[in-house]
Amino acid sequence: MRLSVVVPCYNEEAVIELFDAATRENLDSLPIEYELCYVDDGSSDGTLERLRKIAAEHPATTRYVSFSRNFGKEAGMLAGLKEATGDAVVLMDADLQHPPELLERMLELYDRGHDQVIARRTREGDRPLRTAVSKLYYRLVNRWVDVELQDGVGDFRLLSRPAVDALLSLPEYNRFSKGLFSWIGFDTVTFDYGNVAREAGETKWHFGALLNYGMDGLISFNNRPLRIAIWLGLALVGVAALYAAWITGVAVIDGVDSPGYVTLIVAIVALGGLQMVMLGLIGEYIGRIYYETKRRPHFLVKETNVPRAAFRSEGYRGEEQA
Repeated sequence: MRLSVVVPCYNEEAVIELFDAATRENLDSLPIEYELCYVDDGSSDGTLERLRKIAAEHPATTRYVSFSRNFGKEAGMLAGLKEATGDAVVLMDADLQHPPELLERMLELYDRGHDQVIARRTREGDRPLRTAVSKLYYRLVNRWVDVELQDGVGDFRLLSRPAVDALLSLPEYNRFSKGLFSWIGFDTVTFDYGNVAREAGETKWHFGALLNYGMDGLISFNNRPLRIAIWLGLALVGVAALYAAWITGVAVIDGVDSPGYVTLIVAIVALGGLQMVMLGLIGEYIGRIYYETKRRPHFLVKETNVPRAAFRSEGYRGEEQA
C-alpha cells in the first residue's frame, strides 16, 4: 500500500525539519510506500526554504505546495488532500503534537477495515479552565449541530481513499473539517493518546482564533440558531401581551399610578440588544452565502513540485519546481 502524510504548515521553520526526520524514521520502519505532502500556508518565516531543502534531499517521497498568502488551515488541509496520491491519507500537524510513532497503530486499524482512524488526545496537562470550557462547549454544541463533534478529536486521523474522495466531493467554501469528517461517515474507530507539548515555535490557536473556530462549529452544520429568532419573537409577543393585560387590569382597578419609566427603558434596551444579536446572527449566515456564491478558489498556489493537473480546479499562479 501507499500512504500519504499531509502536513499543513504555517511559520513552522523552527520545527519542520525535526518533524520530517521523526516521521521518516517511523515510516521507514513500516512495510509500506509513503510520501510526505507539505502545504506551506503563506508562511512569513523560512518554512518554504526548509521545504525546498527537504524536497531536494528526498525528491521521491516529498511533495510540497506553497500558497500565495495565508489562506488558513482548512485550505491547507484541502490542498494536501488534493495533493495526496496514497491509498490512505494521514493528516498531521508539523509541531510534533501529533506523535509520528502513532502511525503504525493507525495503519493496523486501517488494515482491519476502518475508513477513518482517529487519534483523540487526552487533556492531561491542559489548564483546568480550558478543559472545563471545552467540555461545556462540546456538550452544548452537540445539542445543536446535525453531526457529532467529539471533545479531544481534531485533524489527526487516517482516511481511506474513499473517505478522501468523499471529502473532496464537497465543494463548499466555508469548510469546517471537524464537522465534515463526521458528516461523511464511513467505518470509524477512535483511540486515545497522551497530550503532547509543542516541540518548538508558537501556537497559532489563541483565544480569538479558538472563539471563531467554535462559532464555525456552531453554525456550519445547522440553521437552528436562526430559529431562535422565531421562538424568541413569539415568546416576547406572549410576554408583551401578558404585561399589557396586567397593566390594563391595574389601571382599570387602581387607576394610573406611575408612568413606568424604568420599565420602558429596560424593555427598550433589552429588545434593542436582542435585535442586534439576531441581526448579527442572520448576517453571519448571509455572509457565508455571499462567499459561497462568489465561487472563488479555496487557495492560490505560487510554487509546487506537484504536477499542475492536481490543482486544475484551484488557482495556480506559480512555477513548478524540478
